[in-house]
Formats: sequence, C-alpha cells, structure tokens
Amino acid sequence: MPPLPSPDLTGPDAAPADDALAIERAQRLTDVVTRLRRALRSSIRTEYPWESLPMAQVELLQTLAAAPLRVGELAARQRLAPNTVSGLVGKLLEAGFVDRQADPGDRRTARIALTEAGQRQLDDWRRAHERRIANALATLSSADHAAVMAALPGLDHLAQALAATTPPETTA
Repeated sequence: MPPLPSPDLTGPDAAPADDALAIERAQRLTDVVTRLRRALRSSIRTEYPWESLPMAQVELLQTLAAAPLRVGELAARQRLAPNTVSGLVGKLLEAGFVDRQADPGDRRTARIALTEAGQRQLDDWRRAHERRIANALATLSSADHAAVMAALPGLDHLAQALAATTPPETTA
C-alpha cells in the first residue's frame, strides 16, 4: 500500500474534499490500530496461555510500576472512574499482584503498590509482547520495518494528543 501524503488537513482553509480525505485516513488508522491490538491480544494468549490478565489490569500494573498511588490518583492517571479502578484493584489484590500500604501523607487512606509477584507478572507480560512483536517485525520487508520504526515518534505524539483530549470515564 503506498504511503499516505501528509498535508495539514485541519486548518480553517481545508476544503470539503480534504475533510473527506482526513476522515478516510482517520478511519484507516483506527482500523489498523484496532487490528494490531486484537492481533497482539489473541496471539499472546495463544502462544502464552498463562497470560490471562485483562488489558485494563495490565495497564494498572504498568502505572503502579512507577510508584504506589491512591485509587483516586490511579483513576485519574488511567482516566477511569474511581469505582472502575476499585474493581480492577480488587481483582489484582486477590491475585496477589498489588497490596495496600498506609499512605504516609494521610493515614486515613491507602496507596496501592505493586508486589514482587505483580512485578514478575508485568515483566513476563512485557517480555512476551516484546518477543511477539520482534518476531513479527522480523518477517517484514526492510522497507516496511523501517516505515514502522519511523512512524513511532508520530504515533507517540498521537497517543499523547489523544490522552490530552480524552475525558475520563464517567461510568463503570
């Protein structure tokens, strides 16, 4: 598939045809990202059946790997409702991947922290995904491999832009 041209189609002078092209590109990107996520999730469970954590729980573990947080802080960082995060944390507590620690700044609240078992699970998850992606990248042509790698900074900026404009979840 040929690379897409990248004129700025968001300015006030964009013509209706440009709007249609921008929508088509957004649809194409959405489709590719969705298929990529689905392929990663399904392939990791096929090759590594021990991996049973839902993505939402993995994302909490990734956030907690940096530092323990209160449920409200974790909810704000994940842009989820606090009750949704409480439910996810409950499952992680049951699995032994996180624990509650007294908050030194406010003894009435607790911080959620990654346990050693949680860190091992997260490390295993990362390594499995890294292997899976590395193996898939190795099957690409050198041009496709280079295109994927060259797109990473732009995709990172896109993720940041989406995170900055996405409202937090308001329901569980």
